[in-house]
Amino acid sequence: MSNEREDLIQRITETQRSLGRLFAQQHSPLFDSNLTMRQLKVIVILALNGSASGQDLAHSLGVGLGTVTGIVDRLVAHGLVSRHEDPHDRRVRRVELTPAGTRLIEDINNVGSEHYRRIMDHLDTDTLRALDRVTRTIRTVAEKLSATGE
Repeated sequence: MSNEREDLIQRITETQRSLGRLFAQQHSPLFDSNLTMRQLKVIVILALNGSASGQDLAHSLGVGLGTVTGIVDRLVAHGLVSRHEDPHDRRVRRVELTPAGTRLIEDINNVGSEHYRRIMDHLDTDTLRALDRVTRTIRTVAEKLSATGE
């Protein structure tokens, strides 16, 4: 890889980290939630998948079923998730977001989108066109890498 490509990748990475730090300074419901990282991961998994079994969550988190039970118990106590019987297999208990859990995820996403939108509102149209082209290209490459398992 050429030095210029390596330098560009390094600068882009540093810029993204810097943006992440700036976004983290903004008030977010994420920081008000008092969730542990594993609890937040469960919330995100459920937001993406709709529901999950304890085994699914254990596999996704890389932990044992007993650990998942404790995490889910605490999320149930916070009113963010609920458990119910799987309609296709009564032996399986499924976990899903409650309306409060869904609102939390929506609030976190909305605050991030609002911060990003405020920045984009200050960009000229040519820069927005370039950003659109670049982000679409990044998404396409990410989708291809994801599909091939790279």
